[in-house]
Amino acid sequence: MAGIGFELRRMLRKNTLSGLLQAYAYAGVIGSGPWVFSIIGILLVGIFSASVVVPNFLVTQFQTSVTYLVASSLILTGLVQLAFTRFVSDRLFEKQRQLILPNLHGLLLIVMLCSAVLGTVALFVVFPGERLLYRMLMLAGFGIMCAVWILAILLSGMKRYRAITILFGGAYALIVVAALLMRPWGLEGLLGGFVLGNFVLMTGMWVLVVREFSPQGPLIAFDFARQDWLYPSLMLIGFLYNLGIWADKFMFWYFPPTSDAIIGGLRASLIYDLPVFLSYLSIIPGMAVFLVRIETDFVEYYDKFYDAVRSGGSLEYIEAMRDEMVYSIQQGLGEIAKIQTLAVLVTFVAGPTILDALGISHLYLPLLHVQVIGAGLQVGLMAILNVFFYLDHRRIVLMLCAEMVLLNIALTALTQYLGAAFYGYGFAVSMLITLATGLVLLTRQLNRLEYETFMLQ
Repeated sequence: MAGIGFELRRMLRKNTLSGLLQAYAYAGVIGSGPWVFSIIGILLVGIFSASVVVPNFLVTQFQTSVTYLVASSLILTGLVQLAFTRFVSDRLFEKQRQLILPNLHGLLLIVMLCSAVLGTVALFVVFPGERLLYRMLMLAGFGIMCAVWILAILLSGMKRYRAITILFGGAYALIVVAALLMRPWGLEGLLGGFVLGNFVLMTGMWVLVVREFSPQGPLIAFDFARQDWLYPSLMLIGFLYNLGIWADKFMFWYFPPTSDAIIGGLRASLIYDLPVFLSYLSIIPGMAVFLVRIETDFVEYYDKFYDAVRSGGSLEYIEAMRDEMVYSIQQGLGEIAKIQTLAVLVTFVAGPTILDALGISHLYLPLLHVQVIGAGLQVGLMAILNVFFYLDHRRIVLMLCAEMVLLNIALTALTQYLGAAFYGYGFAVSMLITLATGLVLLTRQLNRLEYETFMLQ
């Protein structure tokens, strides 16, 4: 997210209420726009298609298929997202821009080949008796979505947040329109619209990257795989973080009392999935606060602290900047806690009305409440991980991600054993414990910051 702070500071510099609202609105759209567009787009396709697609269970098959495509592509590309971002960042710092585009093509080639192999295996293992067109669309969608996440993370590193949001918004608008136009063809028509929209999204992002880094030298390179330019810790972090976010969902999908077979080997949990979708819409305000506070106040004092270290500033000034960094982190986490607490309260009050509007039973309310709390805790955890990334404490981030995965799996299994009254608590409590661990470690690292900066380098 480094770089978005410049735009936010420009808005906040106006010192007006409109400037403040503009900054928070911009941060909310940038921080959560892509996945909000994804959630809303998939829900709209289902709502508009329910009256046309016959039988209705084809809509459920479409939404389940897309959910698995998103989850599996995120987990697979998590292995390379952060590592390649670091590679790009280092090459830009070294002013070797000519290496970025060829290495992007090399990475895309490897990712597409891996997705093709894994997807082909899945066609025979997961969908042995399904229609050929459906299987081919799932294979194409998996490969395209893997490429989309790689390009999106690169554009984030290039600070093209507005372009990413516009492209995601346009692509999912196209998905809704295309899926509705092709819905008379049933499941294949809906899935074809989704694949078409993501192909347009992938192409648009690739064009932006090519325009930013005009082709020079070889078309394909694999320098990012060099041992001295490879970051195994970042590869593990990306994989474990995405796995930790999806672990409880997969467990409920394949836990017989809470799931149903949908298509082929794919299962879904109607009791668990809808509250999860709704809860992630509630974190938009928290994401806005997260970006505004961390990417403006914290980054400003972070830069001043390390500029003073490099330029030989006085110890008094360095300590003052460290104190300002700590204060900005405390303020940011405090505001995230306040806004997410407000989101929880709004959910408690408006939850029945929201469920009625969507035609969902009030039996989902307790699970919705728990999921909203868990999603809010996830925002706090993301903020802490972001600070650790700035401080380049990759081992701590790796440990926190591993803790999140293990706790989410163990506690979710425990709640499934205890019964329906405890569903959702596994994810929420795992986020709470990991967040608490992160706060303790962050406090310790900030207290040792001057020592580690000067004595351990």
